Amino acid sequence: MQIHEKFNLKKVINASGKMTILGVSKISDKVAAAQKEAGQTFFEMTDLTVKTGQYIAKLLGVENATVVASASSGIALATAGVIGQGDMYHAYHHLTDRIVKREIIIPKGHNVNYGTGVEVMVTLGGGQLVEAGWANECTAEQVEIEITDKTAALLYIKSHHTVQKSMLTIRQMSAIAKKYALPLIVDAAAEEDLETYYAQGADLVIYSGAKAIEAPSSAVVIGRNPYIPWIQLQNKGIGRAMKIGKDNIIGFVTALEAYLANGSESGAHMIARLTPFIAEINGISGLSAKQVQDAAGRDIYRASVKVDTDKKTASQVIDELKQGDLAVYTREYQANNGIIEFDVRAVDHAEMTAIVAKLQAIMES
Repeated sequence: MQIHEKFNLKKVINASGKMTILGVSKISDKVAAAQKEAGQTFFEMTDLTVKTGQYIAKLLGVENATVVASASSGIALATAGVIGQGDMYHAYHHLTDRIVKREIIIPKGHNVNYGTGVEVMVTLGGGQLVEAGWANECTAEQVEIEITDKTAALLYIKSHHTVQKSMLTIRQMSAIAKKYALPLIVDAAAEEDLETYYAQGADLVIYSGAKAIEAPSSAVVIGRNPYIPWIQLQNKGIGRAMKIGKDNIIGFVTALEAYLANGSESGAHMIARLTPFIAEINGISGLSAKQVQDAAGRDIYRASVKVDTDKKTASQVIDELKQGDLAVYTREYQANNGIIEFDVRAVDHAEMTAIVAKLQAIMES
């Protein structure tokens, strides 16, 4: 079946990275086969949820885990879980007045829009977000002064979207959480290290399945008890509206096993693939390209292309790349500075050649 033709969809080259708007990642044949097998049989879903979580916990050396529909749902469910604390009444009535501890404290520079707002997901989970510090600064002291008898948890967003400078570390946030006997939730959706944040003291850590792990639409929340069972209880509450299917649970576990065995593409390999690509772009009049590392320090390298002409702006080039039967999506965060970034993790050699050809045509038009 040719899906693009059947539904009259554009073919897309994803040079923007593992982005939700493009379906995030490609899955392997092995993962697809596992999904098929799971989709063609039945399970007691509560049993599947608990036991796959325990299996994942053993793989990662953590106390417990649970697979959820997405990293966003992980934020909402973790919020609801730490507020409800295993209370069945709360699961059925998650906005009940019986519970007053609803404040979730976050560094102000972490309340970002990643496709939706962090605050949206906290609110969905019944939480009331409290911002600590300033947009460009948050210290341990600034977090502590926000803690009251209504505080339910601390939340830290580990992401390239957040403000990187003058922010307290996860270790510092964990020390505060322990000092006040509060759980620390870390959203590390796109991160590749599945061990560090738990080891640094986080009680719940959320990872997207469809990003670094290259699983189908899914996420995992790893962490400590009783927090994981509290999240699982939410499947009888707001989790019902964001449930994950049996096929995607098994697909996630299969992808995780492969990820742990093989890892993801190394930065050195990306650089080797980028080098000829950057050289070809530098041969196009009006463009200058160089290699850059991910702003959040991950082992990810991209082509940074400066539009050096009065004929077109970077925004115009970005828009023209999306036009026609073959749409090329790029990273647009620095378009206002005249820069376009190309992430090649999901781009093969033939697609790189197609990108260069399209850029050449755009710059000559």
